[in-house]
Amino acid sequence: MTLVVDLKAEGPIPLDLSFRVAEGELLALVGHSGSGKTTVLRSIAGLWTPTDARVMAGGTVWLDTGQGVNLPPHRRHLGVVFQNYALFPHMSALQNVMAAMQTPDRREAGRLLELVHLDGLADRKPAKLSGGQQQRVAVARAMARRPLALLLDEPFSAVDRATRDQLHAEIIGLRAHLNMPVILVTHEMNEAQLLADRMVVIDKGCLLREGPTAEVMADPDALRAMGIREVAAMFSAVVVAQDEDGLTRLDAATGPIFLPGALGPPGTRLRVRVLAHEVILSRARPEGLSAQNILPATVVSLQQGDDPGVMVHLAIGGDEIVARITRRAASAMQLAPGDVVHVILKSMSVARDRIALAGQAGQVGQPLP
Repeated sequence: MTLVVDLKAEGPIPLDLSFRVAEGELLALVGHSGSGKTTVLRSIAGLWTPTDARVMAGGTVWLDTGQGVNLPPHRRHLGVVFQNYALFPHMSALQNVMAAMQTPDRREAGRLLELVHLDGLADRKPAKLSGGQQQRVAVARAMARRPLALLLDEPFSAVDRATRDQLHAEIIGLRAHLNMPVILVTHEMNEAQLLADRMVVIDKGCLLREGPTAEVMADPDALRAMGIREVAAMFSAVVVAQDEDGLTRLDAATGPIFLPGALGPPGTRLRVRVLAHEVILSRARPEGLSAQNILPATVVSLQQGDDPGVMVHLAIGGDEIVARITRRAASAMQLAPGDVVHVILKSMSVARDRIALAGQAGQVGQPLP
C-alpha cells in the first residue's frame, strides 16, 4: 500500500520533488512557511494539478498527467485531518465519524472513538468538546474512510502545548492501527522527530533532503535550509523507578539515566530527544560532577561544518545521538571513528516536551502524566 508521489510544475507554484511512503510508515513533510508543503498535499488530494505529475496509492493511480488520469478528490480513497478540525457542528462525535463511512456503521464508529479515547463522549456535539477532543474526532473520522493514505495537515497547531503532547501520545499509540502510508505536515521539529519514521525537507517546492528522521535531524545542512540551528537526536529508555527526590530513573542501552518529573510507571518505554549542544564528551569517565547522566558511547563519525563546530555522531546501543563541540575540542581529544567516549548530560537540560512514549504494537499510547 505504498504512496508514490512525483510532482513537477514551473508555475504559478513551482514544484520538483519525488518521494515514496511505505505501508504503515509516517513521513514528516517539513519546510519553512511558503516552501510548498500545502501545495504538495493539495496535489495528492486532487485539489490542484501540477503540470507533470503522478500520484499512486496502493496500486491505484490517482493522477498521471502523461496518461490523462486525474481522479477527483471524492474518488481518491484518502483520509485528511486538518488543523481546524472541520467537523460538522450539528452532528455528534459519533455522527461525524459515521458521515465518513461509505456504509455507516454505528458499532465501528464507536470502536474508532474508543481508539482515540473518546468512549463516553460519542453523543456530544463539537461545541461541547475541547479542542483536543475535536481533533481526536477528526482523526477517528479520517480512519473511518479506511483510506489508502492518511494526510495530517498541521493537526496539532490549533491546540495548547499540554493538549498537543497528549495528541502526540495518541498518534504514537494509534501507529499499531495505521497500516496505511501517513504524511504529517508540521513546522514543529520536535513533533516531527518524536512521531516520524522518515522526513522530507522541501524549499521553494524542491526536495532538499530525504531520509530516516534521525539522519535528517543530524544533518546541519538540512537544518540550516529550514532555518533551524538545533541539531538533535533520539534514544530509547525504559522507566525503572520514581525516586523520592523527584527524578525518574531510566535504563538506556548503555546504563542508567535520571530525568526530572514523573514519566510513567516502571516498564514504560520512552523516546528521549537530546539537543546536540547540550551533550558534553569526555575521554575518561569523569568524577565529582553535578551532572547525573554519564553514558559510554562509541564515535561513529565526525562531520565538520563551515563554522568552528564539529558534529560528533555517537552510538549508544542501537541508537545514535549527536554532540556539537568545537573543532579545537575534537582535535584536543583526538577523536576518531571507533573511539569509546563518555556522554555527559545534565538531567535538567531535557525538557518534558522532548520526551514521548515509544509506543508498543497492539497498545494504545497514553499521554505522559
